[in-house]
Amino acid sequence: MAQSTARERPARGIRGLATRANPAFAGGAVAVPVIALGAALATNDLRLLTYVHVMAGVLWTGIDLFVGMIVGPVLGGIDPQERAGFFRRFTPKMTFLMPTLAMVTITGGIVLARRLGKFPNADPWLALMTPAILVPVVVLIGVQFDALTSPRTLGVLAVVVVASAGGLAVTLPGFAMTNGWILAALVIVTLLSIIGFGVLLPGEIRIYRQLTSADPDVDLISRLGLRNAKLSGVEGLLQLTIVFVMVGLRYL
Repeated sequence: MAQSTARERPARGIRGLATRANPAFAGGAVAVPVIALGAALATNDLRLLTYVHVMAGVLWTGIDLFVGMIVGPVLGGIDPQERAGFFRRFTPKMTFLMPTLAMVTITGGIVLARRLGKFPNADPWLALMTPAILVPVVVLIGVQFDALTSPRTLGVLAVVVVASAGGLAVTLPGFAMTNGWILAALVIVTLLSIIGFGVLLPGEIRIYRQLTSADPDVDLISRLGLRNAKLSGVEGLLQLTIVFVMVGLRYL
């Protein structure tokens, strides 16, 4: 009887999430974009780096727009129980795929802009962008998990502030104004990162926690999933804006 109970107990953590997403999908969703980016950086092949950046960005934007403009409205009109059933299968896959595409797109874009000479004097700007992203993300995660004042959250926040201050102290003496297109791209990337890592990803983790609990809250799963679907549409619109910015950068 004890062995049967152990077998029926769902796996938790990353392993459990990967099991729900399908291990092959979870591994491929992370490994393929990361390996492609690593190969482009290691070989210093600008053509490959451009391809990886553009393809990851197209997938990220396309999926966000599809979820926000098609999936979200459809789910908004169905019963919460059915909606929760959809998110049981959908959320684990998105948890692996979307953060990976976001990180590969953003990293590839910054490196590409620097190597093409479109982003001179990048270090001070990246040092400014880091706390602008990390501080709100840590705060939002703390709020969503009711842990804003916990020692762990405050400790992480302190580390972020101290490390960011150190980076700014080193790089700001060389600060100079950058091109307006680059500045617009940095602002949009900051907003995308805050929404993605501060709201969407924690929301997916909260859904997963409900899925693996003894008594899942169907209404909460439904609400969080629908909120994430709507925010995906917001991200998609921001990504369309950054495409306009990229065209402007191309003709600097």
